[in-house]
Amino acid sequence: MNKIIEINHLRKHFGNHEVLKDINFSVNEGDVTSIIGSSGSGKSTLLRCINLLETPSSGEILYKSKNVLDSKDISSYRAKVGMVFQGFNLFENMNVLQNCMIGLNKVLKEDKEQAKRESLYYLEKVGMLPYINAKPSQLSGGQKQRVAIARALAMKPSVLLFDEPTSALDPQMVGEVLNVIKDIAEEGFTMIIVTHEMAFARDVSNHVIYMKDGIICEEGSPEDIFGNPKKDETKVFLDRFINF
Repeated sequence: MNKIIEINHLRKHFGNHEVLKDINFSVNEGDVTSIIGSSGSGKSTLLRCINLLETPSSGEILYKSKNVLDSKDISSYRAKVGMVFQGFNLFENMNVLQNCMIGLNKVLKEDKEQAKRESLYYLEKVGMLPYINAKPSQLSGGQKQRVAIARALAMKPSVLLFDEPTSALDPQMVGEVLNVIKDIAEEGFTMIIVTHEMAFARDVSNHVIYMKDGIICEEGSPEDIFGNPKKDETKVFLDRFINF
């Protein structure tokens, strides 16, 4: 399998507080890696470091064997490693179609007609084609997140990062977003997903990482982590979700 992302000895400090402590793992092409753990365990910080929204204190992030921390073209890297945020991050002054087109125009330098065709394709894929003229303020949380997913897909990234994509949603909207992500996973997209949805992580992933206190406590297949965890800490965490 071709490795797309390799994390080697990654550490992140905020002042005297060490949030990430010697993190090591890799992501192969086509992997769906779910990162689980309690709030404050370092999951979102890890994802933000991978996308260079946070600068690691030390260690390496290799993208296709090249250390991106040495790169002078962060925008190009971020275009290949897309991110979907829990807070959507849509432009409120733009409609749905414009939100999807802007990255294609500004970053990939596509002409307006090509950017429009591709944006419409991905908006249809996530079920948002009827809403292309709506502003974000006119959409539900689930609809906003589906637009954000379409926008990320339109950039044709090698890897998609999801930072707790359902945490800002009402319970009835969670399912619609998770179903979209499942559909994307079934198409073979490489994804790293920080999530509190244990049943979703079990069903959609081929690789699960459990984090606690800034370290990777345990990792393995969904069958290993959810069916036969080896560490007591993992068992205690998953006991909260015993009926999932």
